[in-house]
Amino acid sequence: MEEIAWMAWTPITAAFFAVIALALATMTWFALARPEAARVGILGIPTTRGDRLFLSLVLAAVIHLVWIGLVGTAPIAALPLGEGIEISSLWLATVISLVAAVVMFRVV
Repeated sequence: MEEIAWMAWTPITAAFFAVIALALATMTWFALARPEAARVGILGIPTTRGDRLFLSLVLAAVIHLVWIGLVGTAPIAALPLGEGIEISSLWLATVISLVAAVVMFRVV
C-alpha cells in the first residue's frame, strides 16, 4: 500500500467527486424535466448535454496536464490565514477549464 499512499482521500478529492456527482444529478434532472434533441454546433456533429459534459471534462484534464507540464504548480500567493497556506498556480488552470466548459456548453 505504500506505493499508492499519494492517492489519499482528501477533502479536495471529496469535493471534486461531489461536484461531478452534482453535475450528473443536475443533468439527469434537466434530461427528465426538459428533454432535448441533439443539436449541431461548431463541430458539425449532433451533441447532447452528456456529450458536451464529457468533452468539457476531457478538455479540463488536458488543460491541467498541459498547465502542469508548462507552468508547474508553484504557489502564486499566500493566504494571510495560518501558516503555510498557499494558493497554487493550478487554480488558474481550473478557472480556464471552467471558462472552457461554459464555452463548450454554449457553442458545441
